[in-house]
Amino acid sequence: MREPDRIIRLKTVLARTGLSRSTIYRKIAEGTFPAQIKISVNGAGWHESEINLWVADPIRWRPKDEADGSD
Repeated sequence: MREPDRIIRLKTVLARTGLSRSTIYRKIAEGTFPAQIKISVNGAGWHESEINLWVADPIRWRPKDEADGSD
């Protein structure tokens, strides 16, 4: 059975990537970093698998809709 994808919060993303908070949000706006997902009225997080993919290859990472090659 496949393990579910965890949702991780900003503090964990900062630790795993080594980026600053402002750099993460700038990269999200540029489309070069995974966007956060809403998990509650005041909370957001990231899919752990997306962060892992970005950490493995930040230069070639693309959002899922672009990575599918649908042109």
